[in-house]
Formats: sequence, structure tokens, C-alpha cells
Amino acid sequence: MTLYALGDNYFSLKGENQSAWICPLEIDQDITLLHMRNNMLRNWISRNYNGPGGIREILPIAFPMMVSSACDTVMIFTNRLFLARIDSIQMSAAMGGGVSFFLLLTFFIGLTGYSSALVAQYLGAGEDRKCAVVITQAVIISVIAYPLLLLGIPWANNLFALSGISPEQLAYQKTYFNIMASFCIFSLLRNVLSCFFSGIGRTQFVMFAAFTAMIVNAGFNYIMIFGKLGFPAMGIAGAAYGTTLANMVALGILLLAYFSRFSRYQFHIRQSFRFDRVVMKKLFRYGLPAGIEIFFNFSAFAVMVTLFHATSPSVAVAATILFNWDLVSVVPLIGLGIGVTSLVGRHMGAKRPDLAKRSALSGVKSAWIYSICLWGMFFFFPSFLVDIFQPSHADPVFTNARPIAIQMTRLVSVYVLLDAVIITLAGALRGAGDTVFTMITFVFINWLMVIVVYILLRVFDLGAVISWTGAIGTLMLLAVILIFRFKNGKWQNMNVLQT
Repeated sequence: MTLYALGDNYFSLKGENQSAWICPLEIDQDITLLHMRNNMLRNWISRNYNGPGGIREILPIAFPMMVSSACDTVMIFTNRLFLARIDSIQMSAAMGGGVSFFLLLTFFIGLTGYSSALVAQYLGAGEDRKCAVVITQAVIISVIAYPLLLLGIPWANNLFALSGISPEQLAYQKTYFNIMASFCIFSLLRNVLSCFFSGIGRTQFVMFAAFTAMIVNAGFNYIMIFGKLGFPAMGIAGAAYGTTLANMVALGILLLAYFSRFSRYQFHIRQSFRFDRVVMKKLFRYGLPAGIEIFFNFSAFAVMVTLFHATSPSVAVAATILFNWDLVSVVPLIGLGIGVTSLVGRHMGAKRPDLAKRSALSGVKSAWIYSICLWGMFFFFPSFLVDIFQPSHADPVFTNARPIAIQMTRLVSVYVLLDAVIITLAGALRGAGDTVFTMITFVFINWLMVIVVYILLRVFDLGAVISWTGAIGTLMLLAVILIFRFKNGKWQNMNVLQT
């Protein structure tokens, strides 16, 4: 292209097959507009990405936790996907048994899980020695909890029998639950050590352990479920044993990292093996509401799953497929929420509530980027997502469930952006110590959701799709409540370490 001068005001641009008249004023305007756009981009990066509490600070902590949570989701997903190749009933049983297993652990996972925020606050306050002491108290709680949880196995089996699910699913569900619950100590201890590394911001260890567990789980599940390499085909029992072995491997990796030279010297691991009344009191004061919250929240989820499963085998399969994909969308956000909790806790421990607030908002923005991608997947490709779970042989239950599952899965696109706000703001409030408010709010909304589903599904018999739509509507109320709580700023005046 050649430039020709045609006077003081215009230029001619000529190429091989084109010519154009351009005014220098227009060129100046374009250049000015380009500079304005560049300045706006730099200002946006400066406001949102760089500096303490910005996206750049939160991503190294939150991203590995998102990957770790995603890996755990893939483990659950793999179990049900492999079992779906056998039949839809075993897939639904793994869903019911898995939900019940996690429900068994929820209180103690929530209680000891607050160790992440407590570790972060001690680290922010410069009291590194106390970080490992917090973990010792959490381990003590887990060890005491294990025999109590074993006593809950027969109670859970009795509740299964009263739930109204089909006898065939009931037998499989008991098998899966009993195996998982018998080895639950590995899950409890893995959660505690994950909290330590998320609290100190070394989440890459958690990510590596979770990724390794995902690979091990897929391998052992394939071998044990289908009977490969000389193993008998164990079906749903093989899925439970495979996941248990994967949890053991992940725990082993975290133990090696915990007792590494870096951890031993900076956090004085060897001196931490003692009961500390003050730290234990803090863990119970702030962790108890978190434990109660997660127990009642997941109880509500378990009841909702049971309501769908007890409606009919087809609705049970549709709900199982829906909740599988729902976990895919939500669990990585929970990992991001843990990262927000850690960073907010660290800044609150350092008495910088302004940076804690900025960290929370950075978490929301990061979550929105993730959720926008998910929105497109659920809205445009629900048929593809449902058909992944199609059995390898003709299955009339799946055939009847497919249209219901497609409609329910598409509805997930309605609330993925709400989840981004709910999970990150709740993580910020917990990190600051506002656990009583989050407990009351989440328990109320989750049980309200159960009531809405029950009325629509059982009282008015409006079907699974309408009932699921009503459940989504209650999430909007939860998002509004958390936004108001976050904006009023009371959480910024809390001081966990001095109470």
C-alpha cells in the first residue's frame, strides 16, 4: 500500500485493488481513541488485578483450590459415569449413597474446616507457631469423631429403608455407603491437612494431592467396577473401594508435604503435638457454627435428592444426572471460596479490613469469569451433557429420564452467576469470623428450598422440572441477603484472634 500527498488536508492510500481518502483529523481521532482504550485497560488492571487483595494475589491461592475441587468432582463423576455403563440404577444408588456419606461427615468437616481461616489469621498476625497447633486440634477432633461416625452407619441404613426408594436401588446404595463410611477417617484427615495448606496459601500441595487422587480413582474404579487385571467385576462396591484408595493416596501426599523440611522449621511442627485449650476454644467458637451450617445445608440437599429419587426411577436418574453436572459447576467455585476465606482471613489477621474487602470483590470477579463459561455449556449443550450418561445397552429408564434431565440441566444456566456471588461472599464472611450469620442464612434458605420442592413436587404434583425451577428461585433470595450483609460492613469490625 502506498501513501500519496494530495494537499494540506487529505491523503490518498492506494493498494493493489483499492484506494481511500483519509483526513489527518480522522487519523488523530483514531489514535486518541486507541490511547483512551489503552488507558482504560491499564486503569482496570490497576484497580482490579494488581496490588494486595487484587485478582493477581488471589489467583495463586484460589486457582489450585479450584483445580483441587474440580479433581474431587471428577472422582465422583467418574464413579457414576462408569456405573452408568452397567445400569442407571447403580448410578442413582452411588448418588444417594455418596450424598449420605458426605452428610455423615459434614458436621466434623465444617468444624475442622474452619482451621483454614484460623491458620490464615494466625499467619497474617505473624504467629506462625500457632498454625500447626490449630491443625493438631483439628486432628484430635477427627480422631475422636471416627468411632462416633461408625456408630451412625446402621442408623443411616435404617433411614434408607424408610426413604421410599426402589428396593433394587436400596441394596446398591447400602453397599456403597457402608464401604465409604467404614474408611471415613481418611477423608476427615485429608480435609484437615488441606485446610492447613489453604490457610498458609500453599494450595499447590492440595492441588497435586487431589490430581493424583483423581488419576488413582479413575484407574482403580475401572479395574474394580468392570473386573480388569484379574480382579472380579465388583460394580458399585468397586467404585467405593477405588475412591477410598484414592483418598488414602491423597492423604499420604499431604502428610509428606506437612512433615517436609519447609513446614517443620517455619511452623515448628514437632512442637505442635499438644492440646491447646485456647486454640481449641477458638476452633469450636467459630467452627461450630460452620459445622452446624454445613450439616443442615447438606441435610437439606440430601432430603431434596431423596424427594426426587422417591418420585420414580426415571426422575431419580434425571435428578442424578442433573446433580452430577451441578457439582461440576459448583464445587470448583467452592475451591475459589476457600481461597477467598484464606486471603480475607490473612488480611483481617493483619488488621487490614480494606484489603479483605478488596480480596472478596476480586473473588467475585474471578468467579464470574468461570461462571460465564459454564452458562454457555449448560444453555446450549444440555442434550450432549445428558447423553454422556447413556448406558451401553438399551435402558427404558434412561429413555424416559432423558427429556426431563435435559430440561433440568438447562436450568442450571439460570443460577451459575448467582453461585459465583453466593459462594465467594460467603467465603469472605467466614474468613472474617461472621460464621453465625452465614449459618443462620444458609440453613434457612436451604430448608426453604426443600419446602418449595416438596410442595411443588408432592402437594401440587407439578413435576420435577417445575419443582427444580422453584428451588432455583430461592437461591436468588440467598444472593440478595449476602450482598446486603457484605455491603453493611459489620464483618470488617470482627477480631477473631482477640476473642
